[in-house]
Amino acid sequence: MNPGEIVMLIGLAIIVYVLLRAKGFSAVSHGAREAENPHQARIGREAELEREVQELRERVKVLERIATEGHETRLLSDEIEKLRDK
Repeated sequence: MNPGEIVMLIGLAIIVYVLLRAKGFSAVSHGAREAENPHQARIGREAELEREVQELRERVKVLERIATEGHETRLLSDEIEKLRDK
């Protein structure tokens, strides 16, 4: 398993954890909000989920950048060393 795969698995685990945690907290408060105005509660929940998905996408982008940042530099330096040896 290469470092990129490990970072992606960690990112996926974070996403699953956050989604499960959000679902647990919303189940308690969701009943109270829905009793007041079901339509408004659904719209608020959708907006909350959209914000959360956007935050998670940003986190995954950062993790991908961290995982691949040094990889290209190493490949380039290895190629230079091979050419020097010839």
